[in-house]
Amino acid sequence: MKNLPILGHSPRNVEIEETKAETPTISTLLFHDELCAKARPGQFVMVWIPGVDEIPMCLSHMDGNSYCGVSVRAVGEATRALGKLKTGQKIGIRGPYGNGFRKGEGRRVLVVAGGTGITCLAPMIEELALEKRTLSLVLGARTGSELVFLDRIKRSAARTDSKLVVTTDDGSLGSKGLAPEYALKLLDTENFDEVYTCGPELMIAPVVHTCVSKKIPVQASLERYMKCGIGICGSCVIGSYRVCKDGPVFNGQDLAKLSEFGKSRRDASGTRQGF
Repeated sequence: MKNLPILGHSPRNVEIEETKAETPTISTLLFHDELCAKARPGQFVMVWIPGVDEIPMCLSHMDGNSYCGVSVRAVGEATRALGKLKTGQKIGIRGPYGNGFRKGEGRRVLVVAGGTGITCLAPMIEELALEKRTLSLVLGARTGSELVFLDRIKRSAARTDSKLVVTTDDGSLGSKGLAPEYALKLLDTENFDEVYTCGPELMIAPVVHTCVSKKIPVQASLERYMKCGIGICGSCVIGSYRVCKDGPVFNGQDLAKLSEFGKSRRDASGTRQGF
């Protein structure tokens, strides 16, 4: 499916119709918007918080009819302000932008999500489960209280032949350890037709490189600093790519060729720095 055409870059005012506290620091805001609801999993929107700022957010919910949403972790001024909004208040939305995940035909699928990476992968997992793919799902978080969408993912897993592995850095829920550690074990012991991953770049880089070396098709969604969302400002550049326009979902073979991938990032000024 091709990305939806953008009908103008001006923000569309939408009313928050429901809010959900997912974890102590992560909340979901749900609203109606026809363009967003028909986006591909992995695409993102620019969210304008009146009087504060505009920030990129992946679409964590989309039902295809017009109901959709974003999930935000409170880490800075804009995300804290967004997370505090209540039902009935309004935000501005423009997009959806970028490239989403492109489904292959393989039946055996591995999905690896770290932290809030699950927020953009959850709609993809739901699609794959409805198609009765055989799923191996690895979900990781720092601690059990910060694991997002666990019940939602369990419902999807129950629809098909699935294996669900939960990891936490502190061992408070599931297995103690990092999501990529368990993903690499699965890649060594099982056969997969395709892999999808999202999370901190240091986390997903070993998964991507391993898949490329094993010639397993892999797609990864990158989390990079974005300002404009449409490829103008260059703040999200990695190699010759602009993450907002050429991504945020990339083919693993393309990422593996980039010296910056998993090694460095760029700050608000565009200056390269280590992770």
